[in-house]
Amino acid sequence: MQALADVILPVFLVIGFGYVARWRNLINDAQVDGVVWFTQSFAIPCLLFVAIARLDLGQEFDWRLLASFYTGAITGFALGFLGARHLFRRDWEDCVAIGFVALFSNSVLLGLPLTERAYGADALAANYAIIAVHSPICYAIGITMMEVIRNRGGRVVDSLGRVFSAMFRNALVIGIGLGFAVNLSGVALPAVMDQALDMMVRAALPAALFSLGGVLYRYRPEGDFRLIAYMVALSLILHPAITYGLARAFGLGTEALRSAVLTAAMAPGVNVYVFANIYGRARRVAASSVLIGTAGVMLTGWVWLQILP
Repeated sequence: MQALADVILPVFLVIGFGYVARWRNLINDAQVDGVVWFTQSFAIPCLLFVAIARLDLGQEFDWRLLASFYTGAITGFALGFLGARHLFRRDWEDCVAIGFVALFSNSVLLGLPLTERAYGADALAANYAIIAVHSPICYAIGITMMEVIRNRGGRVVDSLGRVFSAMFRNALVIGIGLGFAVNLSGVALPAVMDQALDMMVRAALPAALFSLGGVLYRYRPEGDFRLIAYMVALSLILHPAITYGLARAFGLGTEALRSAVLTAAMAPGVNVYVFANIYGRARRVAASSVLIGTAGVMLTGWVWLQILP
């Protein structure tokens, strides 16, 4: 119970401040979108740039870490996809968008602050290793599946080229890419730039959590409750359980195990709604899964903190 008070509640109180501020019309949707734009286009890319630039790539990019986490994620996608089709009788395009809900956990806005609160800022290296390949892997799977289903017998390459081009103009991906460039080149940034980046980094997570609360206010759950419950269970229970079991079997170190399991235990990220909205498929399931899953982390996150060493 102490972990709930010390680690999880402060994070969700900041999200709650944003939710209540939007609910009571202290801020409007345009202002929420402005904070989202600042965090996703500037502050979080700076955070990821600094983290990757300073990361020990040889030590942190451990195949056991990535295999444990992404086996769980891909299993969740497969069960979400097949369950949506065979249990809930959704059409194939809906099934891809629904499967994406269990694939894309909220590794940045929830995973980073909860891991930092639980184990300290020095424990985030493995989180950043997961985040560095999160968007490319998840979007590659989701987009490829959707385009293959949409273009049966047609040319998939052209569609994939356009979507991947847009994805790699994403500020988060650019921040990660520049971080790798600095890390691999060994270039030392000027001290004044380091200090400016550190100021941006300190603003990133609190502002992102507050804006997440404002965004979640829009996602009122309605209908499809059995399917939404199924997807939330895949995200909050199955994914971290698989990750935990594999990480133990592979002999992953304690710090990396904590990061992998806590990141896997996070709710679906807002990007699952973005993906559903791009294709106009299963938007209600995606949005409601984000909202209900984020609330559910208050309980399941506490359980995983009790299980982890």
